Amino acid sequence: MERPSRFEHTRFLGDKRTQLVYDLDEWTDEAVIDEIVAAETGLCFGPDTLVEARNRGYTLATPGKRRRHRKPRA
Repeated sequence: MERPSRFEHTRFLGDKRTQLVYDLDEWTDEAVIDEIVAAETGLCFGPDTLVEARNRGYTLATPGKRRRHRKPRA
């Protein structure tokens, strides 16, 4: 999958609404990523690791995993 231009230098992209993090190197469903970018609820992590994403309360997204969309706090 090609990375969005805004997040081209990051591997992990978090969705503030669902607290799910997507591995852009492994994720294949482009519609989900496009929706996050269009809604402007994407978040990148520094350092760009899954450990940092989990430290901030995010869970790794897997195909078929759904969560309720909530209003982002920040």
